[in-house]
Amino acid sequence: MADLKILLSREQIAKRVAELGAEIARDFHGQTVIFVGVLKGAAIFLSDLARHVPLDATFDFIGVSSYGNRPTAKENPAGHAAWDSLGEVRVTKDMDQSLADRHVILVEDILDTGLTLNYISKLIQAHQPRSLNIAALLDKPSRRKMPIKARYIGFTIPDAYVVGYGLDYAEKYRNLPDICVIEKP
Repeated sequence: MADLKILLSREQIAKRVAELGAEIARDFHGQTVIFVGVLKGAAIFLSDLARHVPLDATFDFIGVSSYGNRPTAKENPAGHAAWDSLGEVRVTKDMDQSLADRHVILVEDILDTGLTLNYISKLIQAHQPRSLNIAALLDKPSRRKMPIKARYIGFTIPDAYVVGYGLDYAEKYRNLPDICVIEKP
């Protein structure tokens, strides 16, 4: 079992998700939106977020793989394990609904290198949505390799490997209610 240290408590997460939901409801008042969740990590965030958005809304999901089950570890100057994407993204589950002329909110668990979200954003733009906005629970700007910004950000976090609230390490820890730093995977 790895050492886990709570970074964001379930109470902090619940409060911030409610605030993000209120922002989205205000920004899209009277309009229909479609939430597109990035599987698997964003599923919990999407379900909690959507409950705070009293709009006419539907869900869809896209599955992508960019990390695999064994991230590549390397030491950074601070001596912490850094985790790098494998550099390629593949679609494992495509969206089922038409996104043409719709307000799309792409929901992601963590905005890290930007590689995955850039790839998904281009796929969605090809469907010609009316608008495309990103809601990311976590943002790690220190790791950005491709420029991309989320309109709705829950928390900006340091460069640490985190698990819980949908985020995993080798498919484990997704069910934790808090977001934790995993010290020794």
